[in-house]
Amino acid sequence: MDFETVIGLEVHAQLLTCTKIFCGCSTAFGRPPNSLTCPVCLALPGALPVLNRKAVEFAMKMALATGCRINEQNVFARKNYFYPDLPKGYQISQDTLPLAEGGHILIEVQDGNTKIGIERIHMEEDAGKLIHDEANRASYVDLNRAGVPLIEIVSKPDLRSPAAAVHYLKSLHEILVYLEICDGNMEEGSFRCDANVSLRPRGQSTLGRRTELKNLNSFRHVQRALEYEVTRQRRLLEKGLEVEQETRLWDEAQGMTMSMRSKGEARDYRYFPEPDLVPVVIDEAWVAKVRADLPELPQARRERFVSAYGIPAYDAGVLTSDRRLADYYEDVVRLCDRPKIAANWVMGDVMRLLNEDRRGAHDCPVMPESLAEMILLIEEGVVSGKMAKEIIEQMYRTGRPPAQIIAEKGMVQITDEGELDATIAAVLEANPRQLAEYRGGRDKLFGYFVGQVMKLTGGKANPKLVNDLLKKALHHD
Repeated sequence: MDFETVIGLEVHAQLLTCTKIFCGCSTAFGRPPNSLTCPVCLALPGALPVLNRKAVEFAMKMALATGCRINEQNVFARKNYFYPDLPKGYQISQDTLPLAEGGHILIEVQDGNTKIGIERIHMEEDAGKLIHDEANRASYVDLNRAGVPLIEIVSKPDLRSPAAAVHYLKSLHEILVYLEICDGNMEEGSFRCDANVSLRPRGQSTLGRRTELKNLNSFRHVQRALEYEVTRQRRLLEKGLEVEQETRLWDEAQGMTMSMRSKGEARDYRYFPEPDLVPVVIDEAWVAKVRADLPELPQARRERFVSAYGIPAYDAGVLTSDRRLADYYEDVVRLCDRPKIAANWVMGDVMRLLNEDRRGAHDCPVMPESLAEMILLIEEGVVSGKMAKEIIEQMYRTGRPPAQIIAEKGMVQITDEGELDATIAAVLEANPRQLAEYRGGRDKLFGYFVGQVMKLTGGKANPKLVNDLLKKALHHD
């Protein structure tokens, strides 16, 4: 039987607020265990939560960026379950009245763009963290993360392959980082996802029995875990066996998913409205204010780069992959008005140098003004492209403008025809055999003469001018 894969993702994104969602404790990462806590996030008796307005606005930004309908009234609820890293014995989340519903994003697949529906986006608090000490057979609880604001983005079951799921995940990641509401750091847990996977006979509308996959902390893990789980379920169904509804963990070391626990239903959490928080009312004026603060989103920016700057779609994709990089590129273009040349320099030497140092565009020592100036100096013939490669290295290491480096190192390109004619004459005189062979038909020796001229001038001669003058000299009787 031919089976169709059905995947839905639940993505948790930590919001980039300075304080937690219901108290004033810091959300900083990597601090000593239990140092960022207070009576509210420790759930001490009598401590009451107060909602962080900035967290609501960040969640609204993501809702608007993905075309969701923001509910005028949304309600927090208690999601009841016991786990050692959950101090209250419940998590404050949202259930029947979430922040937003009914959005979508477009992802690129082999057949073109596909719309992936977003069921809902809701706000909730994070739990703490368990640290397991195998040597002492003990587990420790760090509650620094308890109460950190999250949004959960729940997709519709519209994904039909592991590759499509990864494309969707990367698109969400890109939007969140562009909005500057999440740093997207998967290693630190700022961006993580659970995947629901099921198979059904192709053409059937009813969903098959699903499993939930956890511990997916990189795009590569998501791809591998989904591929493994799809294969595992297909083998069971082909043998006439049933897929058990359960939660499974991805074990990267073994390259397989492993059973963790049976998967319950939503009713098992005994959701009920949070009595310590009033409903959140979001009027049109608030929505309009947040909408006005939205930046140009990645897909729209890619399309504009292609149409406005005339650069290939691939270049536009690379340059808009990071908001700061796109800003940097546009600053360079604004200053030199050479879109394609600027794209080549930014995607080439600038990105190479940044990647080598693991730095971002916002931390680039080569200022947009300096790169634009260098591009114009090449066009004016002051320096050659080869010289510019050395100059940009110096610009990156020192932060100085190109004109200053050129002056210090005497790197100005030789464009004086009289000086170059004399150099060419000296080269031809010093190589009579090669000259005779060239005039006898060995055209490939032209490159040899160019090389000798460049060598004598220390690489400073204008290559185009050398070529023109050398042709005249070689064909002069």
